[in-house]
Amino acid sequence: MTTPDKAAGEAVPSAPVNFIRARVAEDTASGKYGGRVMTRFPPEPNGYLHLGHAKSICLNFGLSKEFGGVTNLRFDDTNPAKEEVEYVESIMRDVKWLGFDWEDRLYYASDYFERLYGFAVELIKKGKAYVDDQTAEEIRANRGTLKEPGRNSPYRDRSVEENLDLFARMRAGEYPDGARVLRAKIDMASPNVVLRDPAMYRIKHVHHHRTGDKWCIYPMYDFAHCFSDSIEGVTHSICTLEFENNRPLYDWFLEQAGVYRPQQIEFARLNLTHTVLSKRKLIQLVNEGITTGWDDPRMPTLSGVRRRGFTPEALRDFCERIGVARADSTVEYGLLEHCLREDLNERAPRAMAVLRPLKVVIENYPEGQVDEFDFPWHPEKDMGRRTVPFSKVLYIEQDDFREVPPKGFHRLYPGNEVRLRYAYYITCREVVKDEAGNIVELRCTYDPESKGGGTPDGRKVKGTLHWVSAAHAIDAEVRLYDLLFTKPNPGAEEDFTSCINPNSLEVLRAKLEPALAGAEPGWRCQFERLGYFCADEKDSKPGAPVFNRAATLKDTWGKIEKKQGGK
Repeated sequence: MTTPDKAAGEAVPSAPVNFIRARVAEDTASGKYGGRVMTRFPPEPNGYLHLGHAKSICLNFGLSKEFGGVTNLRFDDTNPAKEEVEYVESIMRDVKWLGFDWEDRLYYASDYFERLYGFAVELIKKGKAYVDDQTAEEIRANRGTLKEPGRNSPYRDRSVEENLDLFARMRAGEYPDGARVLRAKIDMASPNVVLRDPAMYRIKHVHHHRTGDKWCIYPMYDFAHCFSDSIEGVTHSICTLEFENNRPLYDWFLEQAGVYRPQQIEFARLNLTHTVLSKRKLIQLVNEGITTGWDDPRMPTLSGVRRRGFTPEALRDFCERIGVARADSTVEYGLLEHCLREDLNERAPRAMAVLRPLKVVIENYPEGQVDEFDFPWHPEKDMGRRTVPFSKVLYIEQDDFREVPPKGFHRLYPGNEVRLRYAYYITCREVVKDEAGNIVELRCTYDPESKGGGTPDGRKVKGTLHWVSAAHAIDAEVRLYDLLFTKPNPGAEEDFTSCINPNSLEVLRAKLEPALAGAEPGWRCQFERLGYFCADEKDSKPGAPVFNRAATLKDTWGKIEKKQGGK
């Protein structure tokens, strides 16, 4: 089974104007950068990508596509103590899955280590950098505060020759970790704390996943990032607002080195209710076993939401809808699910599954007889058809029966007649209970004249139930996922793990129609009346699928949009 996907070339629909798009359009029209547009997506390979990264990916690749430019994928791999090849591979896989391609423009900051070292040497020669022997604690104590200036390091006025010698010896591995650091010489009294002689290189005797043990000094992110952009010829270096204070440092490094300078532009990062998008917090969820890993379907990682059943089309639509702004805001998780429902409603096949089975015996149905019904995979789209068997013993949902029905209950109860989807009308005649008083079976009769869902006398019933033939049902594990956090802003809590939702996962043994036995990992469908589900890409086996619920059918966001006159 496969579900058709939209072409990756249709990844970015026509979008409303945002301030970054307007800025790029202005630069292109004026001929700045020769009319070129080159963006980059520069993840650090120290974790898996999450939904916030999806916003950045769509923005960077979307802009370059719109203006006829290109986007590089560059790994800022300057901190080998926290980086792994697993993260590199997962990032490339996620960017491709989201629908984007960097083609032959795959780069690493480590590709430029020799050149970065050369830039640092040039800054030392210009008297713009020096080697500091202070400890990290001393440097921090002397940095000052927002109200008080910092204090100059006692090593700040070392000669160029001494700094060049010490820096070369740092590279040669003569000193232990933390013994010395190379700092930019800017202004310890600057009102922008970032410019108070920031570190450029630190000593780390750590094996690098690409360069091995060649280096024992590594550039700081702020130093490596701007020069990597410059080396590649990036025109617009787009990043989130937390880097706004760092923009003067970005410009300072490139200006002092006398090299090409891209334009850094900041935008507000994604904040999503009932979710944490801090990589540090996500790592904690994994390391403490709160989730089963980075790809746990409750995680807001791209691998997690993919495994849950989200589509790249839904995520691209979500990123387009939330737009790009300068001010921080929080987006309702319901909008994300709404985008998924809109996408899957159009192209997800329908099928029948009973999650909490209640046995139904049709007493007047012939023993051993099996009817075969021809069902469409989708009520409105041409997705083909499948055969669904019907027999004397069926399963329906426990919630579709009430021994004493409340007012307005139109499903099955003693004496009431309902329609079985595409099949027959049945009427409940008897309720069978076990010794503890639990309902274990319903005895019903059917109307043979109602085959296909209608009757010669034209009588109508108000309730229609989904069902599965007991003799032909597939036993399957079905996982019902819910929000991982009970509070809208878990990151604001003193301990964000204190509001973990204890009911974020419920595992059921369900009964599925036999056509679902062939569901391939990643195949998505709607279980009629229950929600959208996806065959787990990790745990499903041939003939034994495991289904994850991607979203329920209830769409509160869609109702809000309708009231507001939206789409």
